[in-house]
Amino acid sequence: MVLAFQLIFFAYIWITLIPNACAASNIKMTQQRCSSSMKQTCKQETRMKKDDSTEVWPQKYEQLLHIEDNDFAMRPGFGGSPVPVGIDVHVESIDSISETNMDFTMTFYLRHYWKDERLSFPSAVNKSMTFDHRLIRKIWVPDIFFVHSKRSFIHDTTMENIMLRVHPDGNVLLSLRITVSAMCFMDFSRFPLDTQNCSLELESYAYNEDDLMLYWKHGNKSLNTEDHISLSQFFIEEFSASSGLAFYSSTGWYNRLFINFVLRRHMFFFVLQTYFPAILMVMLSWVSFWIDRRAVPARVSLGITTVLTMSTIITAVGASMPQVSYLKAVDVYLWVSSVFVFLSVIEYAAVNFLTTAEERKQFKKTGKISRMYNIDAVQAMAFDGCYHDTEIDVDQTSLSLNSEDFIRRKSICSPSSDSSQIKRRKSLGGHVGRIILENNHVIDTYSRILFPIVYILFNLFYWGVYV
Repeated sequence: MVLAFQLIFFAYIWITLIPNACAASNIKMTQQRCSSSMKQTCKQETRMKKDDSTEVWPQKYEQLLHIEDNDFAMRPGFGGSPVPVGIDVHVESIDSISETNMDFTMTFYLRHYWKDERLSFPSAVNKSMTFDHRLIRKIWVPDIFFVHSKRSFIHDTTMENIMLRVHPDGNVLLSLRITVSAMCFMDFSRFPLDTQNCSLELESYAYNEDDLMLYWKHGNKSLNTEDHISLSQFFIEEFSASSGLAFYSSTGWYNRLFINFVLRRHMFFFVLQTYFPAILMVMLSWVSFWIDRRAVPARVSLGITTVLTMSTIITAVGASMPQVSYLKAVDVYLWVSSVFVFLSVIEYAAVNFLTTAEERKQFKKTGKISRMYNIDAVQAMAFDGCYHDTEIDVDQTSLSLNSEDFIRRKSICSPSSDSSQIKRRKSLGGHVGRIILENNHVIDTYSRILFPIVYILFNLFYWGVYV
């Protein structure tokens, strides 16, 4: 009886509690699912708000400027008069001038001014609205390009250096910071005493003068420069703005603007590196006129050294210049200087040849050559290194210097212990210079005067013409 009562009690509890537990577990699972779905919903709503916040500004200015209501692929006032586009430029720097490539690199601010009534908007507070590069892709802008440019780019640090400003009446200002490398047609006929005229040319690529009128916004004042612009080799004499027309047979006439600047070269660098060494080499070649004509190794080595040095200077100057087909001013100076150096070598060749011919002719007549050139003991000692005490020994030394037996003959220097001979040597040492002057060839004598005078006259004429 008791057992039956317990079974009935447990059955009642099982039937009562189990459904409640299942219901509770279902409620928890439902709550978890609901909470996860709520999180996803919140995330989606947050994302939607972010997307909406990013699109609020574009939507506002697009609606305000009526961008979606107009076709900005067409220029303002299409079908009517050409749209005027004003230009002004502020030059920040001239980065480099290359003679080898015949180009220059310039960094500047380029500003465009035009009116597009499609962008007008009502405003009682703001005088203008300023935008970055993102709006440019959605409206019409002038297609200005640089004629004869090799490379160009818009600076993009930290963002693209582009500014667009729109006024309520539809006036638009577009400002860009650009670096351009363009050709400069240089004339090196007066290099390095030259002055170069370079220009940067601006033009519309697609619109000819019937669709776009390009002009300087403020006339000659449209071109401004920084005060600190300087170059290592050039002095900037002037900047100027000008305009003109360019004709293309297939598309017609186009307005073209010019940024002109004049560069005058600093010549002090070339005076130190080119002209002064050349002058020194020419003057050094004149030293051979004062060396005795029988000192063949000294005069020949000096002449060859100066000739090779001049060749090195000419090669160094030509390596840093473009291969032009005309003479430059520096070429004229270096080549004339090389001719002077070369003539000094030829001069000694003539002196040596005439001296040898005269000595042989005199030797055939008298059998002696020493008296003809006043060769005494001092001069004989200067050539063979030995002291000759007697006149017969001096005559033999003079003869040996110009005979075929000189190579096989050895001069024997006999030491003397006599004090009178030592005193005689000292007294004769002071007359070596006088003896050399007395025995110079007439060509050497005239060359000492003629070469410097002609070279000085050449310098006066050269610097008078080119400077």
